[in-house]
Formats: sequence, C-alpha cells, structure tokens
Amino acid sequence: MPTSELCFTSFSHPIDHYALPERFTFPFYYEPHPLCELAAEQLQRHLESQTEWQHNFGLENGLEIQENNKAIGKMFGVLLVQHISGEVGFLSAFSGKVADSNHLPHFVPPVFDMLEEDGFFKAELAEITEINAIIKQQLANPLLAELTAAVKTKSLTSKEQLEAQRQEMIEGRKSRKAQRAEAELHAQDNDQEAIDALEQLKIKLGKESVQEKNTLRDLKLFWDNEISSIQSQLDTLNIELATLKTARKNLSNALQKKLFQQYKFLNTHGVEKDLNDIFKDTPNHIPPAGSGECAAPKLLQYAFTHDLKPLALAEFWWGVAPKSEIRQHKKFYASCQSKCQPILGHMLDGIEMDENPLLINPAEGKDIDIIYEDECMVVINKPADFLSVPGKNIQDSVYTRIQQRYPNATGGLIVHRLDMATSGLMILGLTKKAHKRLQKQFINRTIEKRYTALIEGVLTQDEGMITLPLRGDLYDRPRQLVCFEHGKPAETTYQVIERIKNKTKVYLYPKTGRTHQLRVHCAHKLGLNMPIVGDDLYGKKANRLHLHAGYLSLTHPMTKEPMEFDIEAEF
Repeated sequence: MPTSELCFTSFSHPIDHYALPERFTFPFYYEPHPLCELAAEQLQRHLESQTEWQHNFGLENGLEIQENNKAIGKMFGVLLVQHISGEVGFLSAFSGKVADSNHLPHFVPPVFDMLEEDGFFKAELAEITEINAIIKQQLANPLLAELTAAVKTKSLTSKEQLEAQRQEMIEGRKSRKAQRAEAELHAQDNDQEAIDALEQLKIKLGKESVQEKNTLRDLKLFWDNEISSIQSQLDTLNIELATLKTARKNLSNALQKKLFQQYKFLNTHGVEKDLNDIFKDTPNHIPPAGSGECAAPKLLQYAFTHDLKPLALAEFWWGVAPKSEIRQHKKFYASCQSKCQPILGHMLDGIEMDENPLLINPAEGKDIDIIYEDECMVVINKPADFLSVPGKNIQDSVYTRIQQRYPNATGGLIVHRLDMATSGLMILGLTKKAHKRLQKQFINRTIEKRYTALIEGVLTQDEGMITLPLRGDLYDRPRQLVCFEHGKPAETTYQVIERIKNKTKVYLYPKTGRTHQLRVHCAHKLGLNMPIVGDDLYGKKANRLHLHAGYLSLTHPMTKEPMEFDIEAEF
C-alpha cells in the first residue's frame, strides 16, 4: 500500500542527519526524541493553519484565552514510524473527540467508532436515554413530592402526638399513685367509710389507666392507617422508579461490556486482546471510562494494522487546560496511568523500550548531610531526588539510611516527609517518646516551615495567599487535581525574594501539607500560574526540581528548648 494512502505523514524537511531511536519510548516517563519533537512541530503548524474543521481550543493567535469557558483543550500524539519501504515518517492522533468527530483528515481513526450511525452503540444508548427521560419525568411528578412530604409531615405529627399522650400517661400514673397513697393512709385507721372510699378510688383509677392506654392504642392505630394509606401510594411510585433504575443499570452494564469487547488491541506478536481481557487483572477489573480513546493506543493500533514499525512516541497538550488539571499548551506529557498503562503494557509487549527511569535508584552516590543529632532526634538536609521512605520498586531512602546509621533507634524515625524531588530539612525521631512529641508538633501545626522555590516567569505581586483544594487524580497518579467539590483544603502563603531575568525566587509557607501542594499551587492557573523550575509533572523537566525545604522552627521534644534550622537552597 503506497504511503500516500495511509495516515502516514512525511517530514516536510530532510531528516537524514537525525539518528533514529535505538529503542522505543518508555511512554510513562520520557524526554521526546528530536524526531518526535520535529513531528510535533509539524503537526502543530497543521493545527494552526488547517481550515477543514473547527474546534474551540481556547486559542487566539496561538495564545490561550483564559476567559473562554466553552473551550476544550486536547491531547495530541505523534508516533514516529518506518514504512516497509524504509521511509521514516509519523502518524498523528488525538484523544477522544475533536470537532465532535472521531474521524478527521490527517489523523488515524479510532480503534472502534462508537458514534457510527448504523452501529449498536447509538441504538442501545437511545434505549437507555429513553429510560432516563422516563425516570426524570417520574422524579418530577408533583404527586411524588406531595406524598413524600405528606408521609414526612404525618410521621412527625404522629410522633409528637404519641409522645404527648405518653407524657400525659406518665403524669396520670403519678397522680393516681399520689391519690392511692393518700386514700391508703386514711384507710389505715380501719374507718369503714375510708376503706370503702379506697376501693371505689381503685376502681376509678383503674378505669382511668385503661382509658389512657386505649387512647394511646387508638391514636397509634389512627396514625398507622393515615400514614400507611399515603405510604402505599408512595411505595407504588418508588417501586416503579426502582424498576426503571434497575433496568437502566442492567442495560448500561451490558452496553459497557459489549462496548469494551469492540476495543481490540494488537501487539507485535499479533496477539489481540479487548479491553475486558486487558483490565481483568487490574485492581478494579473494569476499564475506566474513555479507555482506548487516548492518542497512544490509537497510534500503535494503526501502525500494527498497516505494517508500520513504531520507533518513538510523544504526546502534547493543545489549547487551554481543564479547570481542575495543570496542562500547558504545547508541552509534552507522559501517557496516563489508569487508562493507558494496562493497554500499552499489552501493545508494547515484545518491543525493546527505553529503561524505566522509575526503576533507577535516584539516590545512588548521594549522601545525607546530618545537620543536628542527639540521643533522641536527628535533623538532616535531604538531597533532591532522594526518597523519604522506601518506594514500591526502590528501597534506598532517608528511612533506610538513618535506620542503618542508628540501628538501636526505638522511634519510628520518619516524623514527616518531603517529596522525592524536593531537597531540604527533615526531622527524624530516634526514641518513641521523641518521635511521638515531634509528630504532635506537626499535627498541631506548631512547627514553622518555609520553602524556597524558583518559579518560571516574573511574579508581579510581592506576597499573597493561595487557597486551592486538592485531591489525587484517580486516572493519572501521582498527579493532583484542583477540586472545589471533593478536594481537601490547602493553603500556601508566598513572598517574593528576588526576580532573576524571567524567573522569580519565592518563599513558600504551607499551612497544610497536601501531596504536591506547593507544586500545584505554583503551576495552576488559579494559583501563581508559574510552575516551579524543573517540575517534570506540572511544568518542564530540568536538572532538578527547584524546591527546597530551607527553614524549620520547632521545640526540642525532651528539653522543650526552641530550635531553628536554616539551610540555603543550592539551585
């Protein structure tokens, strides 16, 4: 098949002086190959100049328009490939839909087109949509609201009246007891008239007691009948709703499973697996929504089905960022963890890849500086790219190093943590009592912390506060999201130290200690909108993350003496 008939794009300029990749890209942590950068630039020029379709990326003259609420940025991908003829070019893809379509000229098609006019998805989705409409209509039925309110009101009134009757009975018993006691006192003199009066009183009081019990019984019966009559009508409506919801759930589950069966992915061995097979051994067993729609699986599937040899991969963001995420226009990003990792694990099986940098010990050859030590605590200056505690794949860490240095320590050692990439001061407790007291200071926020950061861009405000709630990105850990609905409160105060060319050095004072708090508060557009230099998750990779925990003020856990530690950042 000639390359002109493929979604194969030739480079617009000669690439003879470029060396081809020796191994395929490790897609979850990479620096793009120069040819992928060249392909991405060529694709970006196409996005800027093409007129065949329109999509609101939130861009104007190549710049982001922050106030455009209807804009939707997208992830694009390029796959460097070699045709059977020997020609090297690239494939292009986008994640999800662009311009309300799965098919656009110049881009590879989806692995499965659920939006196909004659396909099963639209027909079965229409059935679910119809049930949704009926459910919505029934939920809006005024009778449902009236009956629900009536049951609630009558139940409350019933409770109040029955309780009032019970209190009246309690008071009645007290009164009868007092009357009986007084009559019995008079009858002690064996006065026949008093004795007769006592007998008559007992009969009268007995009748009163029976009457009160009958009143309570009748009242309870009355309200039971009143409420059950309304509840019966309400139950009929709720059963209808529950039946519809169950039908909707069953249809949705069946459609989802059927849909996942259509997404079938190849690898170099010619082995094909659908999404149900690929995700069956993952913790949740079920593919997340949107699985198979990302750029990377689309690109590889097209390459495998058209005898194109994959050489390298790169994905970049185009347009404005989603409100919750940190995405920068034109910046390259790794493939997502929850949706893409299982799929790409299958698709790349048998392809020689770059080494996974996450399996390389970043602390090798580095030493920990001991700033202070006594019999109950240690203060260290942790190097950048050094784990605080053992990781999933790497054991070497501050914890293991200190454990080796102080083998007789009885405390839990780690009192607080720093991100692997962050350098700076850490306190460790050597005894149980010291460890507990130091932890309490952190919990009570009596320890003063100050970080130094170098951020991209010139910050005009000299100081301020950032309050953006954070939560983990369920689909792409360890990234964090800004989430005003489910996020945990996070507060950071900042103060400018100096402005250096197109960068700013700042002090950061975190009141809370959320994961990646300082990195997200600096990078997010609702924060400083300036990522920390070297932030490979939320900004751009450099020689290191320019974030340093430089100052700590605390109370000695045993002597109660105030202590201060101040270590300058080495950026």
